[in-house]
Amino acid sequence: MEADLQSLATPYNRAHHSFAVFTACATFILIVAGALVTSNDAGLSIPDWPTSFGSFSVPPLHGGIKFEWTHRAIAGSIVILTISIAAWTWFADRRRWMKWLGLAALSTVITQAILGGLTVLLFQPPWVSSAHAAVGQTFFCIAVTIAMSTGRRWVEEVPQIEFDSRRPTLATLTLLSIFVLYVQLILGAMFRHHGMSWWPHVVNAAVVAFVLTWTAIRALSQFSKIEAVRRPAIILVSLMITQLCLGFIAFLTRVAWGRDAVQPETPMVISTVAHVAVGALLLATAVVLAIQVWRHVPVSFEERVPSRTGKPVAA
Repeated sequence: MEADLQSLATPYNRAHHSFAVFTACATFILIVAGALVTSNDAGLSIPDWPTSFGSFSVPPLHGGIKFEWTHRAIAGSIVILTISIAAWTWFADRRRWMKWLGLAALSTVITQAILGGLTVLLFQPPWVSSAHAAVGQTFFCIAVTIAMSTGRRWVEEVPQIEFDSRRPTLATLTLLSIFVLYVQLILGAMFRHHGMSWWPHVVNAAVVAFVLTWTAIRALSQFSKIEAVRRPAIILVSLMITQLCLGFIAFLTRVAWGRDAVQPETPMVISTVAHVAVGALLLATAVVLAIQVWRHVPVSFEERVPSRTGKPVAA
């Protein structure tokens, strides 16, 4: 096992981690670029796909075209990066689950590209546009997971195992957090793409705040000694508070004050894009917390399974 861990810490694998981090960061930029397209009502500025006005050359970048074409250009780069990271992971990483994670990233980014094309070709039906947003943030979570799982800390550390005997378990709460965040993501996307009113998104924000606060308090009160759990729990609470503030500002600028605006105004665009960006970070942090809880805080089965001695082994 020590030799295996050392092999994973070679310069080649450090490069793998750096490339994975770069892919995750580029994906976050893509999410921001997509939010700029939606917030500026630029989704159909280029009426065809995958070409732009019948050509693969760069069109004149004015008006909404600059947002839409930039979004497509970044998306194309992400596809190339994902193919590379999936192949690199498949051939260089010895962990079978990492190989499948790389394939999952590739499948997700292809699905995302298809949904993006359908959004244009079908003239932005709300359900397709919302699915496009949800799959995009799913890919971001996968990219963040690959970046985390190829890092030196993950590869070389021995997990601090502390069993969780409380009900509901922290693992259950983290999964519930991811679920309510996905619901919130879909409700927000449907509102932005004119598929429903704003109030379901606002009402569910209270549910999200309650569940995430519950999860973070449980993590910090019971497992604060485990840094891998404590750090994402603190980040989760911080991002949640920031997101609630941004959501309130976005509501004021877009619904209360900007309802009759002919064109999206700058405060509307800034607040909405920031709200989408922090939402993506919040979902990714919830996923990281869930994975770290799975790794460090397994559910206690000591009443049914005889205890065994031995050191835990890093995944």
